[in-house]
Order: sequence, then C-alpha cells, then structure tokens
Amino acid sequence: MESYYLDWANLLLRWVHVITAVAWIGASFYFVMLDNSLEKPEDQESLDKGVGGEQWAVHGGGFYNSQKYLLSPKKLPDHLHWSYWESYTTWITGFALFTMSYLWNASTYLIDKSKMDWQPGAAIGVALAFFVVFWMVYDGICQIFGRRKNGDTIVGVLIAIFIVFATWLACHLFAGRAAFLLVGAMMATTMSGNVFFWIIPGQRKNVAALRAGQPVDPVHGQRGKQRSVHNTYFTLPVLFAMLSNHYSFTYTHQYNWIVLLLIMLGGAAIRQFFVVRHRFKLGNAGNPLPYALLGIAVLGLTIVWMKPQPAAAPAPGAVEQKVSFGEVQKVLEQRCYMCHGTAMQMKNVRVDSPDQVAAHAQGIYQQVVVTKIMPMNNSTGMTDAERALIGKWFEGGAPTK
Repeated sequence: MESYYLDWANLLLRWVHVITAVAWIGASFYFVMLDNSLEKPEDQESLDKGVGGEQWAVHGGGFYNSQKYLLSPKKLPDHLHWSYWESYTTWITGFALFTMSYLWNASTYLIDKSKMDWQPGAAIGVALAFFVVFWMVYDGICQIFGRRKNGDTIVGVLIAIFIVFATWLACHLFAGRAAFLLVGAMMATTMSGNVFFWIIPGQRKNVAALRAGQPVDPVHGQRGKQRSVHNTYFTLPVLFAMLSNHYSFTYTHQYNWIVLLLIMLGGAAIRQFFVVRHRFKLGNAGNPLPYALLGIAVLGLTIVWMKPQPAAAPAPGAVEQKVSFGEVQKVLEQRCYMCHGTAMQMKNVRVDSPDQVAAHAQGIYQQVVVTKIMPMNNSTGMTDAERALIGKWFEGGAPTK
C-alpha cells in the first residue's frame, strides 16, 4: 500500500513539475524572442517616452504592442509583473522528485556498484555536492571573467570545460540513468540560482532606486542579461537530460558521458539558431542556419556512432529452438523476484506466478529486452544471454505452460 501512495505522489509531483517547467521555459523563450525582435519605434510619442524598441504582434484575435524602455519610464506603475515563481516552483518540485526517486532509494537508483561501491549516505552527499559545487564554480567564473574584455567568450569556454568535466565525473561515479539526470539537475539548479541570487535581486534594486529617484547602477541590468542568456543555452541540454531516463540506449552506452555531451551540444547549437533567427529577420544578424545544421550534424553523427552491431546470423541448417517458460522462470526467480515477488512489489508488479508473467509479458519484454531498464542499474547482474532468452521466449508467443 505504501508503494501505491508513493506512485501517486510521484505522478502528481511530476505533473506539477512539468507544468511549471513549461511556464518557466515558455516565458524564457518568449522574452528572448521579444528582445531579439524589437524595432525602433516610428512614432515620436514613443521615442519621447524613452521607448528603445517595440514589437507589434497579433495573437488570439487581438493586436499587442510590447515596448522596452532604454532606461525606465518616467513614472513606474504601481503594479509590475515579476517572473520568478515559475523558476522557483520548477526547481522545488524537481528537487522533490529527485529526492523521492533517487536519493530516497539510493541503493537502487543512484548507485552502480560496478562503478563505485559505496554506502548510500556517501553517494547522496556527493550527488548533492554536484549542485553546490557547480553553482559555486559557475558563479565564480561569471564574476571573475564576466566583465573583462571578451568576457562572454571566456566565460562560455570555461563553463563548457567545467560541464565536460562534471559530466565525465558523474557518469563514472553513478548509475548511468542517475548520472544523466544529475547533470541536468545541476545545470537546472544553476539556472534557478541565477534567477534567485542575481536576476531578481538586481531588478529589485533597480526598481527601488527608480522609486526613490536615485541613479540606477547599470551593473544589475548587465549581470541579469548575462545570466538570462546563459539560462537560454542551458535549456535544451537540461530538457534532454530530464527526458533521457526513458531512453536507456543513451545512458547505458559504454561512453555514455560522451553521448550526453554530444546531445547537449547539438541542443545548444539548435537553440542558438532560434536565438539569432529573430535578429536575422530584422537584418541585425547573419543567417543562423549554420547553427541549426551544426546541431543536426552533431546529432546525426552521434546516431551513426552509437549504431549497434547487427546480431550474428545463425549457422546454416541450425534449428531454432523454442524457449520454455521454465527457462524464463529461472531467470525471473534469480533476477526479478526480490523486487517483484512475494516480499516486495515495486510499481505494483509481480512476476512470481505464471498468471502474473502472462499479464506483464509485454512489459517484461520492453523493460528487460528492448530498453534494458530492468533490473534497475542491473543490480542483480542479468546477463545479455538471459535477456536474449527472454526475448526469444516473448517472440515465440510468451508461453506460460
């Protein structure tokens, strides 16, 4: 019964996480598009008010005029819309999911003893350290180099190098599935950290200064813009890392850390295409198509590189023997009963009787043979031969007698 309620908690929490993430990413994408689509106003009234750029748009049967002021309007309105709770709620629900799914069950989901045989407490501590250390290093790089000559380039290169190192380290310390998610979560934590520690506080200081009639320190706007741009390029890599748990062929690969880096690189290049595209349409930037082509090429080459070798053809004249249920039952008993048997039924699934196996045959085939997600992190040591045996059994009609 406890497992049943945990599954519901996981489902509802994940639902809220996705909803808030859509709201946050949607707002981020919109403002990046807006910033890069602004045109100088043509009417003198807007220019006199200090409007530096505007966009006219049509949506939902109406016309909209979005305006951006170079400094600030002569009088700030009493009500200002602030975009931050989307970020905070996304992080809070995401961390709660990570805690429930990976930290609470560290022995099953976080630890791969073939990589690092450590106690759950140590694994949890190191996983949490990824969030803190990555933020501290990232923030330090931005503060030290961000305002120097060619600062954006220097910061971008140093952060990319650190991401490569962190990805390599995570994939060598933790189970592949957890490592991919951990890399995405550390970057998402930094995105929320940018909002919480710099973007919103800087905006509040600017607003307070304007209301008090004091000069505004431009550093707050410069820093906020810099961090917002970083968040934009983190977005697609983070989204892939969050979705990767559904595609075991990525995180179970021998060089899974390179797989993750290549896919994140492809995502960042494609994001750059969309960022520049808005300015290109206004004649303010070159054609961004090379960025999209680079991203597609990286993903395409990754697909070719990861292509599995075809299975060896059976010898001429060999007779294909059917797999009996007894053979499959021995594998299930040795590899699966401990989590899906009498004592425990994770995800409310049992496979310790012929009727239960028949009911879950399709799921067993998908989880064990196709995606190879189960056993989780292969904690019971299921061999490739045993997976092939279950595959032949299912393809032969999945008999249970």
